[in-house]
Amino acid sequence: MLDQSTPDSFMPDTFDDKDPRRAIERFYFAYRAFTAGPDRLLEARGLGRVHHRILYFIGRNPGISVGALIDALGVSKQALNAPLRELIERDLIRAETSPEDRRVRQLSLSAHGQALEAQLTKIQTDLLGRAFADCGGDATDGWHAVMQRLAAS
Repeated sequence: MLDQSTPDSFMPDTFDDKDPRRAIERFYFAYRAFTAGPDRLLEARGLGRVHHRILYFIGRNPGISVGALIDALGVSKQALNAPLRELIERDLIRAETSPEDRRVRQLSLSAHGQALEAQLTKIQTDLLGRAFADCGGDATDGWHAVMQRLAAS
């Protein structure tokens, strides 16, 4: 049985750092660490990761239309409907009709939504900031390049 107490103990020593499986495993473990803090905060409020993603993208793009949010998240209108409605009902998001086109709903965070999104984002920016500081500028630049390439795939 494998020791799963740390990511490196789980990954067999037979993999070298150039083995793509090593990168996949590190990605999984890093994502688990990246989402753990926000997941706990969300769970205490009866929310999940999908709510976090919605809050984050609306916070970064105040006034974003529902259609643009669907595109950014890569989900269907049906998949977005229930969690978005829940966030609106909880007064975390505001939906207003666009003055330019009455068919378009523009989304923004309420004061409560801004506070929650800021808490969630701070957990993750602190984690990234520590990792970037520990690893240095070249590693940070490389990480950004890899993430950009993966996102563009």
